[in-house]
Amino acid sequence: MSTDYMTFAPPTISDERSAHFPQTGAWKLAVIDDDQAVHDGTRYALRNYRLNGRGFQLLSAHSAAEGFGLLRDHPDTAIVLLDVVMESEDAGLKLARRIREDLGNALVRIILRTGQPGQAPEQRIVVDYDINDFKAKTELTAERLFTTLTASLRSYEQLRRLDDTRLGLEMIVASAAALYDSRCLKALAKGVLIQLNALLEIDCGGILVLREAADGVHSILASTGPFLSLDPADLDVAAHFADASQSGHAFGAAGPKRLYLRTNGGSEILVLLDAPNALTPTQSSLVQVFAAKLGVAFDNVRLTESLARANADLERRVQERTAELAGANERLEAQGAQLKRVNAFKNDILGTIAHDLKNPLAVILGRTEMMSTLVADLPEEPAAAIGLQIGHVRTAAQRMNRIVDRSVADAMADAFDISIDRRHVDLAAIVRAVTDLNEGLAGAKDQVLEVDLEPGLPISADPDRLMEAVDNLMSNAVKYTPAGGRIRVSARRFGMEALVCVADSGPGLKPEDVTRLFGRFQRLSAQPTGGESSTGLGLSIVRKIVDLHGGRIDIEETGPLGGASFALALPLRTKAKA
Repeated sequence: MSTDYMTFAPPTISDERSAHFPQTGAWKLAVIDDDQAVHDGTRYALRNYRLNGRGFQLLSAHSAAEGFGLLRDHPDTAIVLLDVVMESEDAGLKLARRIREDLGNALVRIILRTGQPGQAPEQRIVVDYDINDFKAKTELTAERLFTTLTASLRSYEQLRRLDDTRLGLEMIVASAAALYDSRCLKALAKGVLIQLNALLEIDCGGILVLREAADGVHSILASTGPFLSLDPADLDVAAHFADASQSGHAFGAAGPKRLYLRTNGGSEILVLLDAPNALTPTQSSLVQVFAAKLGVAFDNVRLTESLARANADLERRVQERTAELAGANERLEAQGAQLKRVNAFKNDILGTIAHDLKNPLAVILGRTEMMSTLVADLPEEPAAAIGLQIGHVRTAAQRMNRIVDRSVADAMADAFDISIDRRHVDLAAIVRAVTDLNEGLAGAKDQVLEVDLEPGLPISADPDRLMEAVDNLMSNAVKYTPAGGRIRVSARRFGMEALVCVADSGPGLKPEDVTRLFGRFQRLSAQPTGGESSTGLGLSIVRKIVDLHGGRIDIEETGPLGGASFALALPLRTKAKA
């Protein structure tokens, strides 16, 4: 059998319930009197007493104090024959009150016996001290004693049964709550066997079998005691279920006990207990009440298991879908990055072509003007023919110029349609990546590239855009620095800002360069030293990116290496902003 059960507390019988354990031995009768003759006479008078096949077990005490200890040790005492006058004139009355209040024993029947009736008025005592009978010793003959004790025993037995029912119902409420906490059928089945033992105050083995409504297949969910070693093949489950479905439960008979019930879901449950003794009517009634709760508990567990399986399946499907979406998102990001690179390349090519076509077109238009002047000195007939051709060339050149202007406008519109996606990044890492990309270009011109980066410069920025800005500065430094020159790149913390400086040993900047440095398609006084092309767009884009990041650009016409020096200042990310 599987042993992965939920742990239940072992069945315990409280002091309160142990006082009402179904008794098969003698009734307990306490005689509390300071006169030994009373003890002897009572024992003699009751020597042959029988009620329901049970005689008396006499318990003796000779003082109120001794009697209190006796009843404390024997809470299942049925009757107390109590003397009034012992250590004091009202010792018996005080003991009666302590029995009810201090011991909390409301079931025991208290019969006062006094030799001096006048000392304790009967009506006041019966009302004030919660006693059940009041007899003078002289009137309590053997026959009257038999009648009085028989009436008291019957009263005690009725009260005990009522109290047993109350305590049993309390146990059912508590056990039902524990059963409803179960989260699997085997744990619930194990709990049912344990709770039945506790409810009936027995210690016996049991087995619980479930038969499914859908296919009629049965399974043993839990077993204890001798049923643990039972071969399932030896248990004629089909016969038990057939008999149980016809006759219902059989808890009142002697021998093995059986409980059968059908849940609202249509499943059948059979419980067999190896209890040798017959159960009392009270116990049988309690079992029926308990059984009414079991069907709901089993259906509840079934529902919980179904919900758990559905939840697990849903979580699995969510994880699969999340993984699919993550993969799709990665592919989209890769495609987006590729489109950005293609678009940037297109803009760069378009801008370069448009910009470099302006000069030849200007030359063509200028030559047409010169040729028009020269044609004026020719004879009229050839002048008209040549002038017509010059007009065609001028018109075509002007048309081409307009096309170039529109192309430049389109390229600039794309170049400056810039948006940023801020993230927490390390500026030093970005600069390092850009220097690695430009190291080969500098090496091709035998330039010395010096890098000085302070680690850990946290900023909030778009890493792609920021790389583009720093790359424009570095590529310009490589472009305008002569072969064998020096380029220095640094990134350091300065107050609440991070500074990226790019300085070179090129020709530097002239004052007129500074005024138009960030204009669109501006040609500076310096020329590329390796025949590289220039569109004049780079620094304009750098300014736009830095502005979007809330930073600034500082320029030195003659920097520390003799050439130009550019510094990007960006705000550091503080903890509060993080």
